[in-house]
Amino acid sequence: MDTLKGQLLIAGAGIFGAAFRQTVVLVAEHDESNALGFVVNRPSELIAAEAADELARLPLPDPRIYHGGPVQPGAVAVLGEFEDPGYAGNLIFGSIGMLGAGPEGISVEGVKRAKVFSGYAGWGAGQLESELDEGAWVIEDARVEDLFTREPDRLWRDVLRRKGGEFVMLSTMSADPTAN
Repeated sequence: MDTLKGQLLIAGAGIFGAAFRQTVVLVAEHDESNALGFVVNRPSELIAAEAADELARLPLPDPRIYHGGPVQPGAVAVLGEFEDPGYAGNLIFGSIGMLGAGPEGISVEGVKRAKVFSGYAGWGAGQLESELDEGAWVIEDARVEDLFTREPDRLWRDVLRRKGGEFVMLSTMSADPTAN
C-alpha cells in the first residue's frame, strides 16, 4: 500500500457532514492500520497565545487555533516549517513536520513558522481507503503554501482549481448543498 502521508485530502462532492464539508486535510500519518491528518482550512476564533502561554513563543503567521478535526478536540498539535527538516519531531513532507515536546514544553528550535490545531482527523484500518474508493476525497500533493495560506476560506476552491480538469467544476460548488 502506498502511503498518503504528505498529501492533501480535498473533500469531494459527496461529503455533506459539517465536520468535513469543503475541507482540506493534510495527511500526517498513514499506514495499513490507520491514518491521521489535520484540517488546514478551518480557523477558530481562539487565539493561540491567549489559550496557553507556551503557544505564545511560536512564530505564528496566523495567530488563530485551527479546528484540526473532530477527534480529541481538546488535544493540541503544532505543525511547523523547519529551517532544517532534522528538527521536526515527525517529518510530514519537505520541510513540514510536527513540533516535538520535551521537559520545557514545545520545542521551537529551527522553526520558521508554525500553525496550531485543536483535534485531528482520524481513520481506522481500511476506513480512509474505503472513503477514497467511494470518491469522497480528492488527492493532491501538499505544498508549504497550502498549510500557511493567508486565505484559508479559499483553500478548498484554490486546490481544486490547481488540480484542474473536472475538479474545476467541483470548486464552484456552494458550501450549502441545498443551493446546488
